[in-house]
Amino acid sequence: ANRIAGGIFRLDGMHYKLARNIGNNHLHGGTKGFDKVVWKVNTNVNDKKASLILNYLSPDMEEGYPGNLNVTVTYSLTEDNLFDVEYSAFTDKKTVINLTQHAYFNLSGDFKNTIHDHEVQILADHYLPMNEESIPIGKKESVDDSPFDFRRGKRVGMHIDDDHQQLKLGNGYDHCWVLNGNHGDFRKVAEAWQSGSGRRMEVYSTEPGMQLYTGNYLNEKEHGKIKFGRRSGFCFETQHFPDSPNQHGFPSVVLHPGERYYSKTAFKFSVK
Repeated sequence: ANRIAGGIFRLDGMHYKLARNIGNNHLHGGTKGFDKVVWKVNTNVNDKKASLILNYLSPDMEEGYPGNLNVTVTYSLTEDNLFDVEYSAFTDKKTVINLTQHAYFNLSGDFKNTIHDHEVQILADHYLPMNEESIPIGKKESVDDSPFDFRRGKRVGMHIDDDHQQLKLGNGYDHCWVLNGNHGDFRKVAEAWQSGSGRRMEVYSTEPGMQLYTGNYLNEKEHGKIKFGRRSGFCFETQHFPDSPNQHGFPSVVLHPGERYYSKTAFKFSVK
């Protein structure tokens, strides 16, 4: 997920070169990320939830990553309007892994509308400033007295076009927040609400970070029968921090043989 600076990382003295598919950097797993491969599909339905279970074996050195990585992603929809996304993975060689989803949301139900009127809350005291290539500069910064303070909830559009260096670099919000609480604990991390529809979405996750992307580069491209214009959707990408393999102060993304990678995020929908 997200970016790796220079399309390269070092692990146990070895340099691994990855595809540079966004400028000089590596993005979302490369030119053939997990969103572009064919997964094996199974289903499981019971009285409480319906699940779609996807499995993929990524061969050693695919896109430059070491290890045969066996990945399972489970999407579940429960009776109480909870949409669960669970990731599990095993490797036979030391590697790095950081998985997320990139769903776009517009709670108005009409993608002709921007998401500026959505009320968003992010439970984070800090965020990660980035450089001109959207790579974190290696430190976290307090959200106090900044456009990045969403702790009490506010409209997305309130400060999105402020004269702030970080907003100019992202053409809006495209940053990773350092989520409050303990990494690994499944806790509430964010919420969004749209007054016109009354739809409310709460987000729970085990991850240490979350990227809020406000669709700044959506460009009226047609998908199916719908055109998605600039800022017609937002993403809550729960994840480890961008460029983690190269930034040793960040939570580790290293996975060893015999260990299980596990991550869970849930989206809870209701009407407010």
